[in-house]
Amino acid sequence: MSTAWSDSADQRGDAGLIRYLEDIRRFPMLGREEEARLARLVRANDDAAAAEVLITSHLRLVGKVAMQHRGYGLPIADVIEEGNIGLMQAVRRFDPDRECRLATYAIWWIRATIQEYVLRSWSMVKIGTTANQKKLFFGLRRAKSRLEAFEQGDLHPRHVAAIATLLGVHDYEVVEMNRRLAGDRALNAPINGEDGAGEWQDRLVDDRPDSEALLLAREQASSRSAALHAAIQHLRPRERRILEARRLTDRPLTLGVLAEEFGLSRERIRQIEVRAFANLQKAMRQDLPAPGSQAASRLGRVRARSRRPAGAATDFAPPAAARVRAGAAVGEMALLG
Repeated sequence: MSTAWSDSADQRGDAGLIRYLEDIRRFPMLGREEEARLARLVRANDDAAAAEVLITSHLRLVGKVAMQHRGYGLPIADVIEEGNIGLMQAVRRFDPDRECRLATYAIWWIRATIQEYVLRSWSMVKIGTTANQKKLFFGLRRAKSRLEAFEQGDLHPRHVAAIATLLGVHDYEVVEMNRRLAGDRALNAPINGEDGAGEWQDRLVDDRPDSEALLLAREQASSRSAALHAAIQHLRPRERRILEARRLTDRPLTLGVLAEEFGLSRERIRQIEVRAFANLQKAMRQDLPAPGSQAASRLGRVRARSRRPAGAATDFAPPAAARVRAGAAVGEMALLG
């Protein structure tokens, strides 16, 4: 076993790691009785000397578990350090009266701390936040090798279903983790394709409205507000009161309340409300910008831009954003119809 460790470290040119792996072999293994005696000293008196003996006698176990996680591109020395931390936690919590050897108990702590370190350090983006994600992160490669799923890019649906069944996860989780394991990619990394050289960030689409769309929305809102205020002035006092109480308040009054206020039937109040609303719409249409006005011309330019081909240049935003703006503007105008 020590020879395998040395060969693996030698391939990485880490002479210090080779010396460490050789040094930990010098610490003797403990028998069951001696291990239990030292563990009771640690548990009862927090004996530092006894804890040191237990830790040093199990350092080779940390090395074995660490080598099982050497395929994630992280410095193996750092992985061993994390495993040693897990070993120290196990020694502190070990109960010898449970008739279990320290190695059996400690390997779970060692593996857990190493895996947490790998998940924390493998990517700049947080990964492995759920139990299924952790299971996939450490088991997907092994499952792919078992199924001989060596294709590049996304997995075949047949392999996705088989891996999901094998690991007890959902299909979409297998697809997502397989893509994550492809590695991080910088947004300013250069790309070469049919469209010529560029960066990945050049292909990102910003779905937020640009300054022109926001200005147009503000102007339209201002125009509608002014038109509504002017149109209300054309209504009779009773129509204005009923319309405001029924449609222009957060807590509209019921027909019964208004009927009692005006001494009319609820059906008559409803008729007055419908007529007042129709008159209000008619007045607002007259007060809104005419088709040849500056605001209408601007809306027409937005619509025209939305009909440009995908490769056409624009002054403000890509065609997709223009289509969103035109659709929003048309929807706002339809509210008045």
